[in-house]
Amino acid sequence: MDDQTKIRRSTRTLVAQASGSHDPVTKAIVQPIHMSATYLRDADNGYRAGYVYGRSDNVSVQQAEGLIAALEDADAALLFGSGMAAATTVLLALDKPTHIVASQVMYWGFRSWLRGIGRYGHSVSFVDTSDLDAVRAAVRPGETGLFWIETPSNPLWTITDIAAVADIAHAAGAILCVDSTVATPIFTKPLSLGADIVMHSATKYLNGHSDVVAGVLATVGGCPLWERIRDMRGQFGSALSPFDSWLLMRGMRTLDVRVRAQAATAAKLASQLVGHPALAAVLYPGLESHVGHKVARRQMVGGFGGMFSIRLKKGEKAAIAVAACVELWNRATSMGGVESLIEHRSSIEGEGSPCPGDLLRLSVGLEDADELYYDLTRALSVAA
Repeated sequence: MDDQTKIRRSTRTLVAQASGSHDPVTKAIVQPIHMSATYLRDADNGYRAGYVYGRSDNVSVQQAEGLIAALEDADAALLFGSGMAAATTVLLALDKPTHIVASQVMYWGFRSWLRGIGRYGHSVSFVDTSDLDAVRAAVRPGETGLFWIETPSNPLWTITDIAAVADIAHAAGAILCVDSTVATPIFTKPLSLGADIVMHSATKYLNGHSDVVAGVLATVGGCPLWERIRDMRGQFGSALSPFDSWLLMRGMRTLDVRVRAQAATAAKLASQLVGHPALAAVLYPGLESHVGHKVARRQMVGGFGGMFSIRLKKGEKAAIAVAACVELWNRATSMGGVESLIEHRSSIEGEGSPCPGDLLRLSVGLEDADELYYDLTRALSVAA
């Protein structure tokens, strides 16, 4: 088959076939795990195979990176030992004191770390990045060098207009990084909307089975920070292990079908719960009543994600009681796995959290939608 007649692979086909990857030696459909920490030199002392040492050179890691780069329409991707390792490396790669504009609502672990960024000589302004006027007002000419946004933001699911913030960032001479963990590359491709770097906690939807901790960065267009990020990953030894990369690759084979099924169930549950007498609000960008719905509909193509939150009319005690009464929903941290999770976030995040005490965060898995709805509404009734 010549190049003109080759089938153009959809995202679903791309991940299902792992970019057409197979073992060139045995022709096995599933690639082996390459575990070697070191590689033979050639007779003339060179490394023509291209691999020198396992800390930065590994086939299994690079295969997973290649698939993620293809999913994000990126030029390159780098895997890390966790989402926090990926995110913090971006900030540590800054080569001079920099002012950072960051989303006010985001993953609490990274937000907590950013609050202490002054020890590295940087400063940060947390703003409501869904408010473009607030974003513009936060810029410090000559000082602002990095924008970090998360959309949809965890756990309030506010929506930031990536393309609009990219314009603001680039006009200020700054780099835009987007945490797109919840949207996944199935629904949003931030690089195509103007972002310079996209980040995922690959622990979540990319892996999808709650058995790998990983993070990833991807870029396009010669981002000036990229080589420093690559060098620092090698120097710090923070690359993902070969075995975890292989597990991640296996998990990504079902990414498209998993994420679409989870988003469909989340949309159904959110719609069913609107108006429930025990609830003060249902937070889900797929609802037309959501303040960011129009922007979400424009930049989240095909679905609005598998996460939503509910707020209880009777407050924090009622929220905790509901989480205690469920049977199918698992009371646990994280998101994006095949099992559905429920969590009272403010008690996890602690002092300084922007998360209200009456809120429960829900990550929809692959269980039956009607059974999940019955379990949740039964718990709401019991708690009430």
